[in-house]
Amino acid sequence: MKTAVIIISDPKSGTEEANGRLFNALSLAYEAKEAGDEVAIVFIGAGTRWPAELAKLSNPFNGLYNLVRDKIVGASCACAAVFGATEGVKACGVPTLSQNPVPTTPGLASVRNFLVEGYTTLVF
Repeated sequence: MKTAVIIISDPKSGTEEANGRLFNALSLAYEAKEAGDEVAIVFIGAGTRWPAELAKLSNPFNGLYNLVRDKIVGASCACAAVFGATEGVKACGVPTLSQNPVPTTPGLASVRNFLVEGYTTLVF
């Protein structure tokens, strides 16, 4: 199986829903990884704020994040810029993705590429 986990929830919203989405996204990625599936995790939109939050040892999801960190493909370059997350993404060593060259932007992560490559693509 090939699964793309796209994280778009916003940690700054401070809601249980945002945390629930993240927790379920990382849990799915972990389950798929443990099953030997091909897994790709991408942060887009306000979700590009997550890497900086997840890198904090005090974050309750830090341990789970570290278990699937090797499956992180990157964060959308343009989204990180729009949501003020570029420095946090870079500081965490998460690559920025810009395969979708939307005019007037530095490029966004391409969700379409996962679909073309046959990934089951889930957005959290």
